[in-house]
Amino acid sequence: MGTEDSRLRPDRRAPAQEPRLRADALHNRNRILGVAADLLAERGLDVPMAAVARHAGVGVATLYRRFPTRRALIQEVFADQFAACVAAVDEALTCLDPWDAFRGAVEQVCAVQAGNPGFNSAFVAAYFEELGISGELDRVTCGLNELARRAKDAGRLRADFATSDFTLLIMANSGISAQAPEAAPTASRRLVAYLLDSFRADRAAPADPLPPPAPLDLYDILRSR
Repeated sequence: MGTEDSRLRPDRRAPAQEPRLRADALHNRNRILGVAADLLAERGLDVPMAAVARHAGVGVATLYRRFPTRRALIQEVFADQFAACVAAVDEALTCLDPWDAFRGAVEQVCAVQAGNPGFNSAFVAAYFEELGISGELDRVTCGLNELARRAKDAGRLRADFATSDFTLLIMANSGISAQAPEAAPTASRRLVAYLLDSFRADRAAPADPLPPPAPLDLYDILRSR
């Protein structure tokens, strides 16, 4: 009977190993993502995968096991930012005022773009289909186009606004986002406010006040380049 009980009794050693392995895997994954975020912000999207593995203290095989492609790594590093852009557009689509909806979505998407130099590069590359990341950006662009249509129909957005103007906005904001991190968000808000004011059709209404100017110096920017 004692032998049978020992066979039926759960082996308490096996479960003790499984959480440890899961914790190690989670630690490696989080470390890879943290290091990759820093390197992508510092060096751009072309940072070698081997450099990410080396700085994260893991083997290249471990890196590729977690993230089989550079695209998969970049998409996971900036998953929260891509999701924030989608959420901003989805929320705007529920807004009853067409102009407030359009303006809010543009402001939020551009703010996320300007908030991190690494994500700015990833967002622009994805926007121009250089990364092969389509799902989130498709939702963002389709949503922005729908918001533009609603604002036009309501007479709030100028009739000659073209969907390609979103590309101009993204390109302009990208240039600002490449500047010093402490200045980029402020500069981006001011640029977007200027552009939104130029997009308005109801010019009889008073202009919204601009955000404060950013501490930008032309000579500092030229020297940094």
